[in-house]
Amino acid sequence: MNVYTLDPLGDPRWAQLVSSHPSASVFHTVPWLQAIQRTYGYTPVVYTTCPPSAPLSNGIVLCQIRSWLTGRRMVSLPFSDHCDPLLDDTDAMTAINGQLWRLVQQGKWQFIELRPQMSLSLANGSLTPPFCLHVLDLTPGSDDLFRGFHKDCIQRKVRRAEREDLEYRSGNSQDLMEGFYRLLILTRRKHGLPPQPRDWFTNLGSCLGDQLTVRMALSAGKEVAGIVTLQHGKQMVYKYGASDPAFQQLGGTPLLFWRAISEAKTAGLTSLDLGRSDMDNPGLITFKNRLGAKACTLAYSRLSRTEGADARDGWQKKVARRLFAVMPDPVLRATGRIMYRHVG
Repeated sequence: MNVYTLDPLGDPRWAQLVSSHPSASVFHTVPWLQAIQRTYGYTPVVYTTCPPSAPLSNGIVLCQIRSWLTGRRMVSLPFSDHCDPLLDDTDAMTAINGQLWRLVQQGKWQFIELRPQMSLSLANGSLTPPFCLHVLDLTPGSDDLFRGFHKDCIQRKVRRAEREDLEYRSGNSQDLMEGFYRLLILTRRKHGLPPQPRDWFTNLGSCLGDQLTVRMALSAGKEVAGIVTLQHGKQMVYKYGASDPAFQQLGGTPLLFWRAISEAKTAGLTSLDLGRSDMDNPGLITFKNRLGAKACTLAYSRLSRTEGADARDGWQKKVARRLFAVMPDPVLRATGRIMYRHVG
């Protein structure tokens, strides 16, 4: 079985496959790929067993990352929580996996990483250390979903936010995105990490359009919490969240999730993907559990000739976080602009 490549940004067959395939998510879409390319310069490519002259019935989309700092690799997909192979049979997976493994053996790429929602056993592959993925079923009624929230940590905080009369705004305007980015800098500093480049959020807004929504809670005109959600088909995806620690007691973040869930229900959506969490972040995992979401293990599959240390491990990470926590804002933002291009 032959394997071919195509440019998903230029070949209309990819968008057609994504629009019809049951395993496709917002991370497969052309707008998401465009935002990645514009921000980080990565080249997207699709591997398929379908000839150029035939309709597209399968494909695995990857981004080619060429970094002088972290090496050459292909990832499906960087900055994406998961990205299932869109395949119609196991023979196609076997053929494409064989082609990808040959590229690694030939030294063209240090490694190739696939990020499916379900564990994928690849010939010559290995699994990376796992994450935790949460998905909330939106098919129950709104009252049942609210009762599924943790009574003290979610329900009462939502009621508190409503009593505080927090202002709620939503949309994808530049003003909302700027307000969210100000909160993001506070949050990333608290976690000892630089913020993603401002251009990343600008490009997400311009490329995804109405598929992206910024939700903001404000007190006396000041941003106190914000979340960014994406939408594809019947699914909403929570992608980014940020808040001002000084106003945490107001319940802005729980309120925003309740508003997002309510609006998703009104729009007829059936699930809310709450994204991945590091296993060493029990606070985030607990928060998602308290929203009533179902948790599962998310492990990526990697083709590599060598066994390397996982980027999430090591003393270097702890030292870097201490430095990030004390950097001035301009330096922290500049660090993010430089660093994320190399870590996708």
